[in-house]
Amino acid sequence: MDIEVKNKIEALRHELHQHNYNYYVLSQPTISDFEFDRKLKELQDLELQYPELYDPSSPTQRVGSDISKEFKQVKHKYSMLSLGNTYSEGEVADFYQRARKFINADEIELVCELKYDGTSISLTYENGELVQAVTRGDGEKGDDVTANVKTIRSIPLKLQGNDFPTRFEIRGEVLMPWAVFDELNKEREEQEESLFANPRNAASGTLKLQNSSEVSKRKLDSYLYYLLGEDLPAETHYDNLQKAKSWGFKISDAIKVCHSLDEVFEFIAYWNKERKNLPVATDGIVLKVNSLRQQRNLGFTAKSPRWAIAYKFQAEQACTRLNSVSFQVGRTGAVTPVANLDPVQLSGTTVKRASLHNADIIEGLDLHIGDMVFVEKGGEIIPKIVGVDTEARFMLGDKVQFIKNCPECDTPLVRVEGEAAHYCPNEDGCPPQIKGKIEHFVSRKAMNINAGEETIELLYNKGYIKNIADLYSLRWEDLLMLDRWAQKSAQNLVQSIEESKQVPFERVLFALGIRYVGETVAKKLVSALHNINAIEAASYTELVQVDEIGDRIACSIVDYFAKEENRILVNRLKEIGLQFKIDEHSLSKTSEKLNGISIVISGTFEKHSRDELKNRMEQHGGKNVATVSSKTTYLLAGENIGPSKLEKAQKLGIKIISEDEFLQLIQ
Repeated sequence: MDIEVKNKIEALRHELHQHNYNYYVLSQPTISDFEFDRKLKELQDLELQYPELYDPSSPTQRVGSDISKEFKQVKHKYSMLSLGNTYSEGEVADFYQRARKFINADEIELVCELKYDGTSISLTYENGELVQAVTRGDGEKGDDVTANVKTIRSIPLKLQGNDFPTRFEIRGEVLMPWAVFDELNKEREEQEESLFANPRNAASGTLKLQNSSEVSKRKLDSYLYYLLGEDLPAETHYDNLQKAKSWGFKISDAIKVCHSLDEVFEFIAYWNKERKNLPVATDGIVLKVNSLRQQRNLGFTAKSPRWAIAYKFQAEQACTRLNSVSFQVGRTGAVTPVANLDPVQLSGTTVKRASLHNADIIEGLDLHIGDMVFVEKGGEIIPKIVGVDTEARFMLGDKVQFIKNCPECDTPLVRVEGEAAHYCPNEDGCPPQIKGKIEHFVSRKAMNINAGEETIELLYNKGYIKNIADLYSLRWEDLLMLDRWAQKSAQNLVQSIEESKQVPFERVLFALGIRYVGETVAKKLVSALHNINAIEAASYTELVQVDEIGDRIACSIVDYFAKEENRILVNRLKEIGLQFKIDEHSLSKTSEKLNGISIVISGTFEKHSRDELKNRMEQHGGKNVATVSSKTTYLLAGENIGPSKLEKAQKLGIKIISEDEFLQLIQ
């Protein structure tokens, strides 16, 4: 081993750890994103070249992996109890007096902190390195989500300094910032997927994703607020947090040692207003006795510590009149009811509309036109109706009923069993669905064609386009005949349409707008099946063998290609020249070692995802098959293997191999 290479790798790791800390904890970056990415790529390349120098704390581990793994349950060394809640200053005063009386002290110091509205996490460090991250779970045991937490750049993988305990635990909240939450919900809305109600739900859902590379894309953040261990540096909670900050942890600056109730109430009053300016969600203030000795004396009840309590902010709510309910049709035909309200101020913005989500919500609220309704912002972002002031009812209008027919094309609506939404099935004749599909097709993450909502509306209304394939028949000379269209804008549109013919297959598949086939699913399908003909011909059984393709997605794909109109559309797009197969260069064989060998893959694997294993198999001439038969050569078995496949392989005498044995075959 070249000592210069080893030193180079260690120097890059140290430098990138520091840049991560500067950017995500201090918010004081010292290099550009481009330069950071260049150095990270250099480190990744070196680590691939020299795998013997693998380090689980390397900055490269933050990008995550697409290996799907079940979460292990881990017992907490110290129980993660919930805090008691208070909602008034009187209850805060009671807590203060109760604690003071219990430990027989004239005065006690309370540490006031913001209560971040995220998902709780417990981090264990040994010799300055992160070794385990566990969710709260039921308080006694939680899920090991270490691989996912490593993607959160504000959580240090390796600590600064050398004065930390050999082993300790630090707890806090994993958060999704408002800006990331808004962008995620915007993307989900465009896909007509259910929206996250608030950043807490979004953070919790993200942390439980099986694919850590997807977690990395969600840009989670964290704040840490509680240190535990046998050899802590200080005898007060506040001093321990300040010490943790020096080790590289992200500790909030919104923390204060209070020596009286008046100081506590000042802190609460200040942050009740200022929290609305924070980049992350908060829902209250946590008060903790500062002295660890006093904490030990106070102890715990069965459910919560006696030395800490949470003061919860009141959710901001407004009362206004319901004037009407309108129904919107999305690109997949989902019909969403929207409440139209008298304008009302809520959390600094004027609210005129609120989503009613579906027929069940309307029925549960027993809404009537003219009702005075209570409106909140779910997570202080999405307006929602949470109740009705029944005592204010006077000369009520009609009871709100969910419509029976599409408001745009009058087609009878359908409701799929097990789903909350109603759908218009007339996807090829309902204008909002047609325009919505075209808008999705041209979007930046799909075909990236230079046409906005207004342009699509105009071209559709003028009869220039009736489906996505019609875009490729547009000529800039024809566009000049439209009002306010200049030669430059017409040429730009036509040029971007022409350039879209080079968009890679996975984005073309995503652009088709097949229900439930988002960006990630499209990539999985392309990686596994390689071309549109294979996807079109795939059976339900073959599709569910692809990673992350479940029953609902497989049924949707089969249904899409079962319709002749869709097959005709795809054929038109093929003739136009869109990319409907994976780059042949990426499929070139590495060797002939697996020629004539067919392998069934089942279970989850430690080193590679199933798609990676399939690709390697094909690169060496092997064939991946979905079901075990007498013609199967091997069953490649991981953890949680399908019992029916295992039983059939054993019955037929098929050789069962592990991931390591497979890798030895192709070495």
